[in-house]
Amino acid sequence: MKYTLLILTLITHMLYANETDDSLIIKEPFNAELFDITQDYDRSISTVGFSTKHKKQYSSSEPYSDAFDYLQSVSSSHGVQMHLVKVDDSTNISLSKNVNLPKFSKAVSVLKTPSNGYFIGGYTLDGSLLFLKLDANANIMFSKSYGTKNQNKLTSLTLLNDGGVLAVGYSTTSRFKHDNIFEMGLGKNDIYLTRFSKNGNKIWSKKYGTQEDDKGVDAIQAEDGSIIAVSTTTKGNRTLIDLMRLSENGDKIWMKNYNAIAQTDNKIIPHRLIKLKDNNFLLLLSQFNEMNQEHIRLVKFDINQNILIDKEIFTTYPSALNDIKQFSDGTFIAVGYVRDAYNTDGLAMSLDSNLVQLNQEHYGGENYDAFSSLAILHNSQVAVAGSHTDENSQESNMWIVKLNKDASSAKKASSTSSLYQKLVSIFKEEIITSKLIINEDLSIELIDKSLYFSVAKHKLSEQQKLFLDTFTKKLIPLLYKYKETIVALEINGHTSSEWKDSDFSSTYLKNSKLSLNRAYATLSYIFNSQSSPTQEWLTKMLKGSALSYSKKVLYNDVENREKSRRVSFKIYTKE
Repeated sequence: MKYTLLILTLITHMLYANETDDSLIIKEPFNAELFDITQDYDRSISTVGFSTKHKKQYSSSEPYSDAFDYLQSVSSSHGVQMHLVKVDDSTNISLSKNVNLPKFSKAVSVLKTPSNGYFIGGYTLDGSLLFLKLDANANIMFSKSYGTKNQNKLTSLTLLNDGGVLAVGYSTTSRFKHDNIFEMGLGKNDIYLTRFSKNGNKIWSKKYGTQEDDKGVDAIQAEDGSIIAVSTTTKGNRTLIDLMRLSENGDKIWMKNYNAIAQTDNKIIPHRLIKLKDNNFLLLLSQFNEMNQEHIRLVKFDINQNILIDKEIFTTYPSALNDIKQFSDGTFIAVGYVRDAYNTDGLAMSLDSNLVQLNQEHYGGENYDAFSSLAILHNSQVAVAGSHTDENSQESNMWIVKLNKDASSAKKASSTSSLYQKLVSIFKEEIITSKLIINEDLSIELIDKSLYFSVAKHKLSEQQKLFLDTFTKKLIPLLYKYKETIVALEINGHTSSEWKDSDFSSTYLKNSKLSLNRAYATLSYIFNSQSSPTQEWLTKMLKGSALSYSKKVLYNDVENREKSRRVSFKIYTKE
């Protein structure tokens, strides 16, 4: 198998990354994995899963007289907890936090809220379903535990057109008369769907299925508001795939068995259901042949149950895809895993609009590696979440990888490129309103008329001071975040080229002094506006520079004297 990511170089005792490939392995003391991933509104990436944590044990005043009592007390002291990780454009961790709940739990799905927070879906290890809302810093805004009295498991969350959420999963048949859904379940396991409002209020919960073992897998909302869901029914050793269309209130419109359509008795497992750009749907499946070898199957269908494309993808080694997304041009990227006799690797695959494979890449080391989920980013790169296991290890680690559109490995962005993107992002409003221009060399030009200096003047106007207040509140915290990379912030004073009744030498020297005074006035105002700790840091990287009229503003080779009377900024990095 081809390994396009090398085993990654150790950065800290918990963090691994390759110097060129944009990949991050996060090591926790015990097992940890990531299951779902999304991009935040500030272009950072957030992903959820679990890490294994311990609860503090309190010594009992009474010694244990029974070894089994002692073992039970120890076993309840550790387990998995929901874990959220947030990384910046350079795949550096900006937030890594356990969502500590009273019971051990796993997060399996994450959605963005309008306020840049999160809806998270998961389940507790003792069988309750969980629906949480977190703010942008992963603080719990609300946490709802629900489900039947027996074992329940959540498989996915789907964002609905009204801002609410549909939770998909399954529930062991209820045997308790006080359950508010059914006194008896439909079978061994039942498909279990719950609709929440955008405020987290439960609108309805419903069960579906047969007298056999039924499990809800995934769902998506159609353009008309109805819901398309995929589930499985297990009869003995045979697994059947059911497609179901529901009204917004959860009432069944139609249900169709895919195996009958495909005319196959081979084992099939559904992984993901997505809505396409043309408002049709794509179902991602694993199918097993007579030798029980796994390969990929993709089914495109419309809202009226018509199968539009049914395609099998055969690979050299047994393979499966866990997630798939469509680009704006209609092509696809998908991720999963590929197995040979020795190990398992993460699998990434690109496909054209007709689901024909274009490229595939394998990622990982000498042990078990797999991809669980992906998110297409604003720049058409792809963020992938999964798990990585070190060679000769039995414990999994959280894994984040960035890929290109063709499924190849993305290269880590330079700190200069990343900083440029951040500057453009935080000064988006000032750029749109023509207050300033940011160049890729990290120079910043002020272009608003109110920010220029008067002839022969260097004192700041009130408008200039107000602008600098807003400007530095955005700039200084960002520079501090990149402090290990930044060498200097230079403030350059400029002048126009004239000076009344002066010869060439006097004009140059007077303008040199004036430009230095403009730089100093700006530097001192910025410096004095900061707190003492920030001032101490600024002394190491802030400097003023006098450029006189060496960089005049020209239009068609003619100097614009008004616009030449200015200050500009330049950020210098180690690269």
